[in-house]
Amino acid sequence: MQPTWAVDYAVSDNTGNSGGGDRFRNEIGVDYSLQTMPSATDFIWTTFQQNTPADRKDVPKVTLFIENGDGVAYTYNNEIHVNANYLGSYSGDVKGEFTGVLYHEMTHVWQWYGNSQAPIPVGLREGIADFVRLKAKYIPGHWVQPGQGDSWDHGYDVTARFLEYCDSLSNGFVAQLNNKIRTGYRANYFVDLLGKTVDQLWSDYKAKYKGN
Repeated sequence: MQPTWAVDYAVSDNTGNSGGGDRFRNEIGVDYSLQTMPSATDFIWTTFQQNTPADRKDVPKVTLFIENGDGVAYTYNNEIHVNANYLGSYSGDVKGEFTGVLYHEMTHVWQWYGNSQAPIPVGLREGIADFVRLKAKYIPGHWVQPGQGDSWDHGYDVTARFLEYCDSLSNGFVAQLNNKIRTGYRANYFVDLLGKTVDQLWSDYKAKYKGN
């Protein structure tokens, strides 16, 4: 089994004297970030049941950039960008929120995206990342409750809760789904793995939590 240290991690604080940058340095810090990145990677590999290097993406280095920008965070290739302005204005446990965001974004580094002919739907991509955050127990208070939401592929917390339900039907479902997406996304993967279409599963899920 390939140890996590085979991946190189780096953090670049490009915030200058911004309020968000000060809060990052005072309440989170580069050292904590460098500890959390490999911990998140290990957790993701375990969640995805990627026990050997052949199971995983070949990613030699992941770099985290803390910068003054917009939104919360985004990942491009093997670079994670977190907005210090979001951290600066966050009300509550900013270290816990940062950790949850980092688990979500690190999932984007390691999850499979399919291919150009059959890419993973955006809602499912974001839902898998939030599923990992959910399993890691870094759930913010504003997330929907189980059973809430209008569509399985809404993304983020709505899809994460639905994937949690699917995973309860067959332990390791999300890991198997991610593995299948490696060669391209197909809607019938839900049938292959759980015996029902995704729409049937969504209906069952909504019925289970009727009233939410």
